[in-house]
Amino acid sequence: MSNNANDPTEMMGTETMESMFEQFSQTYTDALKRNMDAQSEFADTWMDSVDEMLSEEQFDDASEGAAEAYESWMQAAESSYERMGDMIQGEDVDPTDFRDIWLNAANEAFKESMSTTAFAAMTGQNLESVLDFQQQMNDTAEETLHGMGFATTGDIREIGERLVEVERRQQAIESKLDQLINQS
Repeated sequence: MSNNANDPTEMMGTETMESMFEQFSQTYTDALKRNMDAQSEFADTWMDSVDEMLSEEQFDDASEGAAEAYESWMQAAESSYERMGDMIQGEDVDPTDFRDIWLNAANEAFKESMSTTAFAAMTGQNLESVLDFQQQMNDTAEETLHGMGFATTGDIREIGERLVEVERRQQAIESKLDQLINQS
């Protein structure tokens, strides 16, 4: 045995180091696989939804956004691999570094995907559908309330408009009466 107090093998023993290394390797491999599966699922879902709704130009834009998102994931995998190497070399690596690498990659990937015209087009189509549905629900609610004998917002608005028109006519009549009185 050497007297090197900084040598992890000397401090913990070879078997302990091998066991720890094997555990780190397995944990890292499992995490990398889960992250790659998530990235793959994200890309597949994105492409499936894009494929159904977009023109060729928008599809090309969406493909570029997906490729940039994929690149973000690959950079995260590389960074994570490098940090794992640093840990194996004995560097004190905070476990939250791995979390931060993947969270930043996810944020970057979503930013790349959401900044495409394809995403804007799909969002617009979805918003239009939601607004159409909301209008149908409002119409149904108004019909139901009318059927039950309740006044609706539309009824109140119509009464308000009529009242304003009556007041405008009344002012016009009063103005004409004042003119007639002044002429006499």
